[in-house]
Amino acid sequence: MRKIRQIHQATYAPIADLVTYSPLPSRSVRMIDPFIFLNHHGHQVYPAHNQGLPFGPHPHRGMETVTFILAGDITHMDSGGHKSVIRAGGIQWMTAGKGLIHAEVSSADFKQHGGDLEILQLWVNLPARLKMTEPRYIGLQSEEIPVVEEDGGKVRVQVVSGTWGDRKAVLDTLSDIHLDTIYFDAGGKLELSLPQTRNIFCYVVRGKLEINEKTIGMRNLVEFENDGNTISFTAVEDSVLLWGHAVPFDEPVVAQGPFVMNTQEEILQAYEDYRAGKFGSWEFPD
Repeated sequence: MRKIRQIHQATYAPIADLVTYSPLPSRSVRMIDPFIFLNHHGHQVYPAHNQGLPFGPHPHRGMETVTFILAGDITHMDSGGHKSVIRAGGIQWMTAGKGLIHAEVSSADFKQHGGDLEILQLWVNLPARLKMTEPRYIGLQSEEIPVVEEDGGKVRVQVVSGTWGDRKAVLDTLSDIHLDTIYFDAGGKLELSLPQTRNIFCYVVRGKLEINEKTIGMRNLVEFENDGNTISFTAVEDSVLLWGHAVPFDEPVVAQGPFVMNTQEEILQAYEDYRAGKFGSWEFPD
């Protein structure tokens, strides 16, 4: 059984009127290679005639953003010409690569009518050899994402990337990153086995889980040692878990603002290229 190294409680860090909790990075954990950043927005209820999400046009380079829409929606637009509205249960996977500008805002319908909103955004590093790859964007609605049932249906696994048993995700990733959203009914059980070489990303979004004999509540990131193969889960109550694993890149990481590179010189170059218009352009509506 893998030993739990530490449990990291997400810090409350609101953005304008958007309820936000941030478990990574924090004072107690810098990153779980190659997972480098997580923001948990919501849960909250927006009134009618709201301003929606506040993430207007901004650049990225050297990393990928994976966005899980648990409630509400997101309108994505970027300088590569991609545009989509992804609803609850869907995901967005954006590879920033050599650089692009994007915006993440609420749909016109959500801003008019309001409603529940809960969103997770995870930043995944790119290895040095892929830092300057061509940008790309993939948006998937809930019905397009494979779901595997475990424990007689008490556990439902949304296979976002990689594989779950013999079930392969629709989305092909550039590196060996496995990500899943796992929904537990109270009493649901799950046991997994992973090689010790793989780092684990384990964040309790909602509810309460017993993980390797420790009870973990919502908005907690569980950091594991690399000393065992088995991870067991029992749902104390209905719960949602963001689960991932990958072999660490073991490369230098320099992160500044929206850019994640390997050296400070590359960060400075990213800012220079952005100012020079090399990230493209896009007419973003107000």
